[in-house]
Amino acid sequence: MKVLIPFYSMYGHIYMMAQAVAEGVEQVEGVKAILRRVPETLPPEVLEKMGAVESQKTMSGVEVCTIEELAEADGIIFGTPTRFGNMCGQMRQFLDGTGKLWVANALLGKVGSVFTSSNTQHGGQEATILSFHLTLFHQGMIIVGLPYTFEGQRRIDEITGCSPYGASTIAGSKGERNPSQNELDGARFQGRHVAAIVKKLAG
Repeated sequence: MKVLIPFYSMYGHIYMMAQAVAEGVEQVEGVKAILRRVPETLPPEVLEKMGAVESQKTMSGVEVCTIEELAEADGIIFGTPTRFGNMCGQMRQFLDGTGKLWVANALLGKVGSVFTSSNTQHGGQEATILSFHLTLFHQGMIIVGLPYTFEGQRRIDEITGCSPYGASTIAGSKGERNPSQNELDGARFQGRHVAAIVKKLAG
């Protein structure tokens, strides 16, 4: 069984979360995690002005996702940064190309889940995941979040991401903050949780 993890990451925060999600997926016997980047839409000169060139190089070894790979997966966990309470443009453009999958009911009944990041604690993480779910509902997917059995959601000793809708991280206003251990644990939990449900459905 395969769980696909298509993500977009400009400065590496979502990439780190995606790696943790993949670790969680592979904790479930018989389930393989597949990391993929969604296609970049910004030209290199714009990425350079945004200071994203070095972080993009660290992800260069991850293959770019194709639409067909979505249909081949048993479950899909999407990762996107927050842009004003919604997914980033790169992810939106990628998903806008899935019309042929919708026509063929190719994603019907597959498990779908989402994780995200934002600059600030109240930067729209929950809105991003919930608005992302609309696309998954239209594709007929089974939506899975991050249940409260992940105890890290109850912590009040630190400022942290993660909600019942999915794992998340806070990047900082200048991207200076990396995912905390708690946030990475949430991502691993979500990956494991989704993989376990994929396995049950397959059985």
